[in-house]
Amino acid sequence: MTEIQHRPDHHLKTAVTDELAWTPSVNAEGIGVTVSDGVATLSGHVGTYPEKEEALRAATRVQGVTTTADKILVRHGHDVPVDADLAREAMAVFDRHTIVVPKDSVQVDVRDRVVTLRGSVDWHYQREAARRAVAVLPGISGVRNLITLRPSPGVSASETKAQIVAALARHAPGFAQHVEVGIDDGQVTLTGQVLTPAERRSAEQTAWFAPGVTSVDNQVKLSG
Repeated sequence: MTEIQHRPDHHLKTAVTDELAWTPSVNAEGIGVTVSDGVATLSGHVGTYPEKEEALRAATRVQGVTTTADKILVRHGHDVPVDADLAREAMAVFDRHTIVVPKDSVQVDVRDRVVTLRGSVDWHYQREAARRAVAVLPGISGVRNLITLRPSPGVSASETKAQIVAALARHAPGFAQHVEVGIDDGQVTLTGQVLTPAERRSAEQTAWFAPGVTSVDNQVKLSG
């Protein structure tokens, strides 16, 4: 595997700042950037929670950034909905999304404009769909996704591992050679090395697609 040369932190800071300015859905003027050992910390303030998420995604797109630390605050304007109204709006969202998120599978609690989701679903994509559905509600400051995944009966660990390894090989031949898959009681652990953060995220997403997976511990490192 070809190794990536590490970029100095001050170069990464400039690159992250430029990427934030390049992202049209983010007002980069209110966001500060520091980088230490490849970890990009974003601070400051934005106007909405989706804008905050976009800023964090922009930072992870920069090659050399290993992870991000979130210190961004969401500053709302006037006429912000109260917690009770936000909770009602969130539940109304799930009433309209029963095809993806099964009805009555998610409970909502809102405190200080932070939405907490609880309950259980069968698939990771359903849990993520629930988070995305409420993340766009005007007036929220954050989302805590505590929804759990139900284990799939009758799916063996060896079968699940074989499916994940086969999927990794389909996506990129190098994945199967450089990413190790371990599984215990539905909990997947990924180890090994890849070239880019995008490949690291792709390996994790692939593991989530397997039936019976309830958690993924992504310990894959970047080479170099």
